[in-house]
Amino acid sequence: MTGDCDGCGQGLASPSNADLIRRLRRIEGQVRGLQRMLEEGRACPEILNQLAALREALNKVGVGLIARHMESCFREEDGLGASPERSRSERLEEAVQMFLKFS
Repeated sequence: MTGDCDGCGQGLASPSNADLIRRLRRIEGQVRGLQRMLEEGRACPEILNQLAALREALNKVGVGLIARHMESCFREEDGLGASPERSRSERLEEAVQMFLKFS
């Protein structure tokens, strides 16, 4: 499904998603690897180390999405990113709430 991020002008199916999709595919492989490690009865420190790496990889995807959303919502010089019916303070509040939800 395609669409805008709450009207900010950044389509969800944009070409800039390629890097995020690659990261998510890598994460998918990491999750399968973690499942195998558990099935094989690997040591907890090994599993926890891989779990920490997985968490960091997910965080990078989230930060990338937030950064792209904020860039799009606050881009005013070309007039394409800013939603005319929403004030800058409304967009800022939304961005702050998104960041707080993620962190």
